[in-house]
Amino acid sequence: MQYWLIKSEPFKYSWDQFVKEGRTFWDGVRNYAARNNLKAMKEGDYALFYHSNEGLEIVGIAAVAKEAYQDPTTTDTNWVAVDFVPVKALAKPVKLADIKATKELADMDLVRLSRLSVGTVKPKEYKKILAMAGM
Repeated sequence: MQYWLIKSEPFKYSWDQFVKEGRTFWDGVRNYAARNNLKAMKEGDYALFYHSNEGLEIVGIAAVAKEAYQDPTTTDTNWVAVDFVPVKALAKPVKLADIKATKELADMDLVRLSRLSVGTVKPKEYKKILAMAGM
């Protein structure tokens, strides 16, 4: 299993909306590094759901429900979408400021590549985030 981080601005698509709908597809990614991360995802992988711009915190865990396929928002075959389902909300959201203040997370994509909308998460980073969330 691999771990990922997906970002969404809560006013556009929040964790609560995701949970209410029960499934969504991650589309509209137009960055090659983020696209490559989407392409690398496998069904059953977990992704940390991050509220960007407002909140600035990891709020939940999603699972890959369908691997990369043609992004339905474009006819350009360079771009893909991935389906996700919610797994669970974090017991306590983990704030970006706390992540940046944690030495073990200094190399996390969220910290190093702050503009990347779909990033990788190493297993040790995933475990640390869950511990910070009280899980």
